[in-house]
Amino acid sequence: MPDWEKYIEIADRFQHKARAQDRDDLKHTIILRLAQVANKNGHRPFTEAVMFRIASFEVANYWRTQYKFTNGLDCGSCSKAQRAKCKEGELYSQCPKAVRVEYLSKPITDSNGNITELGELIADDKAIDLDAWLDARTFLLGFPKRLLDIAYKITNGDNLTATDSQYLWRFRKNKQKALLIM
Repeated sequence: MPDWEKYIEIADRFQHKARAQDRDDLKHTIILRLAQVANKNGHRPFTEAVMFRIASFEVANYWRTQYKFTNGLDCGSCSKAQRAKCKEGELYSQCPKAVRVEYLSKPITDSNGNITELGELIADDKAIDLDAWLDARTFLLGFPKRLLDIAYKITNGDNLTATDSQYLWRFRKNKQKALLIM
């Protein structure tokens, strides 16, 4: 049976080792891990020393995760040979595989000397490419073939059949609804 009061007491001793905004999360992680280990422990004694060791492991795991968030990679992502090379040359601070996380508010200077934030330079996938949209071929490729046939009939002055008129009416009605929703 889990000794929740003991788990909370031990987690309280270790939660101060995390950032202020993450202390409650670390506390709950430690409590949960202690309960999981106690359930899998069987009949072996679950001493306070073992609980401290588990809690200290969770703190170390928390800081490894924080390092990965800020630096992208850690030494565990490298091969043994690469780690040995870094250890030999003391290259830990200049890790060749580490990817630094950039902030979107970071100022970037272009070739003309203009300063722009990095976030302004990222392409928007949902933005309309006006040059391509104005190009008639690209514009026509997006329409249904039947609608294009109806457009050619109207341009040539041919009479539309009842089904063509109904199709055109439904297409216009659907596009009106889409315009109102946006």
